[in-house]
Parts: sequence; structure tokens; C-alpha cells
Amino acid sequence: QVQLVESGGGSVQTGGTLRLSCAPSENTNSWSYMGWFRQAPGKEREGVAGISTGGSWTIYADSVKGRFTISQDNAKNILYLQMNTLKPEDTAKYYCAAGRIALTLSPAWYHLWGQGTQVTVSS
Repeated sequence: QVQLVESGGGSVQTGGTLRLSCAPSENTNSWSYMGWFRQAPGKEREGVAGISTGGSWTIYADSVKGRFTISQDNAKNILYLQMNTLKPEDTAKYYCAAGRIALTLSPAWYHLWGQGTQVTVSS
């Protein structure tokens, strides 16, 4: 079964930048949408950004608009999340996910998930 593997997390100070990557374990076209989600301790998983295969459409949570950019390298089949001007409230475990049905920030619409990568932003 295909797996998604995230990388690029780490610890930064407020205002810093990180770029997350997500790569499938094998080349596949079995989804139409991909997204980044995050979950902080004691909180529900929330959608951060989503993108349609090919990159024609993107969506963002209001909390990250203007600071985060989702993109993908179609040749390498890698999903990215460029995170700029990071804030302490961005601290969470970040997950990438793949789905077939709709471009949405709702986790329920995604069927394949990675194991996550931790992002910690200190003040």
C-alpha cells in the first residue's frame, strides 16, 4: 500500500521559516487532491492548505493565508508546504494527506495519511 512520508519539520523561532515535504512511497496517480493538516496537543486536527493535482487550485486556512504556500513538483510527485513568518500558534504536528473527492480542508475527505512531522515555533 502506498504510504506518504513527511519531512522538513523542526524547531524555529518566531518569524522563522520551514519547508515541509511529502513524498509517496511509490509513484501513483490514485488521488486528485492533497492537503496539509496540523494537530496541536489537545486540539482537533485542522486543515492548513490543499491543492488539486496539477496545482490549478489551492485553498488555505485563514490563519495561514499570506504566510504559507502549498505547491507540488509533479515530476517528482512531491508535495511542499513553505511556511514563512512562523508564529508560536503554528506549533503542531503536520500531516500530509491525499484524497479523491474534493478540494477541502476537512480531514474527513482524505483517505491516505502520513505519519506527521513536528513543527515547533518558540517565542
